[in-house]
Amino acid sequence: MIKDGLAGRIGRMAGDSGPERVLIAASFVNRVGNGLFNAASALYFTLVVGLPAVQVGAALTIAGVIGLCAGIPGGQLADRRGARMIMMLALVIQAVSMAALVLVESWAALTLIATVDQIAAAAGGAAWGALVVRVGGERPALFRARLRTFVNLGVVLGTVGAGLALAAGTRGAYVTLILGNAASFALCAVLLLLLPRYPVLAAPSQQRRWLVFADRPFLAFTALYGAMGLQYPVVSLLLPIWISEYTEAPRWTVAALFAVNSLFCVLMQTRIGSRIETPHDGGRAFRTAGLLFLVSCPIMALAAYTPVWAAAGLVLSAIFVHSLGEVWESSAGFALGFGLAPDHAQGQYQGVLGLGFSAGQALAPAILTTVVLGLGTAGWLLLALFFAALGAVGPSLARWGMRTRPQPGVAAEVTG
Repeated sequence: MIKDGLAGRIGRMAGDSGPERVLIAASFVNRVGNGLFNAASALYFTLVVGLPAVQVGAALTIAGVIGLCAGIPGGQLADRRGARMIMMLALVIQAVSMAALVLVESWAALTLIATVDQIAAAAGGAAWGALVVRVGGERPALFRARLRTFVNLGVVLGTVGAGLALAAGTRGAYVTLILGNAASFALCAVLLLLLPRYPVLAAPSQQRRWLVFADRPFLAFTALYGAMGLQYPVVSLLLPIWISEYTEAPRWTVAALFAVNSLFCVLMQTRIGSRIETPHDGGRAFRTAGLLFLVSCPIMALAAYTPVWAAAGLVLSAIFVHSLGEVWESSAGFALGFGLAPDHAQGQYQGVLGLGFSAGQALAPAILTTVVLGLGTAGWLLLALFFAALGAVGPSLARWGMRTRPQPGVAAEVTG
């Protein structure tokens, strides 16, 4: 009985329909592979291949910048040719390019292969967004929250697996991680074959082809979303440096904060995200996220002025609050990013949103390490006010967006 109850709970968490379960499973497999690769990629190319770190960084930067340009046309292709087909094609290209990385012996080869991978990743990301809308059913917010829960869980499991392989430190271990990621792309593509062939939605007559570039509220939200995305490198980049160089907290605190962040997002995403369904909900959630970051950033700064165990406690408390903000922020992004986009143009809209977010992530390391670390405590306080100001715009932006929709109540409903 208990066993059946547990199986039932897992089944309900994994989706309410066959297509939902398929897309959740595919995304989970893909993110396990990402977790395997992300933890090992830089070390493989520097320690095993023997490329200088500056060359590896340059290759990945070039690939990332070129890849940014592929999201919008990839999304347009998804709208016109079908999101499922474009996503599958992107996954196959990524599987091949990822496997080819084990053959890399020069900077030029790394740059070329990484660029192909990033172009496919950007196009596939836009198609994925359009596919999520088609699969989401009658409660798209609940589905998206469940999807992100399993995505986070996949990254955690992949990262744990990478840690075990990295402990071995052999070329074979690194190659296994890279090929494991390639296999995850291939398996993800195979799983998508189980999805229905959703018909392409026709655009209204007399409507311009690149509708998104005339949608000022959505473009404004894209800018805000990209700027609020600085909160992710706060956890992955800024806080670890702050802990190790400016506080007396023990080094294990860095590992603990990643564990707390990941676990909290896995446990709370569905509980919170399933309630944030409309763009108006998203605007309020965006404001809530900004207020939570307003609280978490000063706590992180305060850790520099306390003894060792108090510092560790403050860091863990801050990451708890920050993780709560992350859940609200991602839920707001789903509600506004999908809810303001017309169904027939979800691909191009998600391509633009992805471009804005990726641009913010590209600028984040320079901003956080120069401005925030350079100013110390004052930098943390400025960052907190920055997040709060961004969040405060959320409700008014949602109202503006809904006033300018061609039809009232656009909420990314699915035609199954």
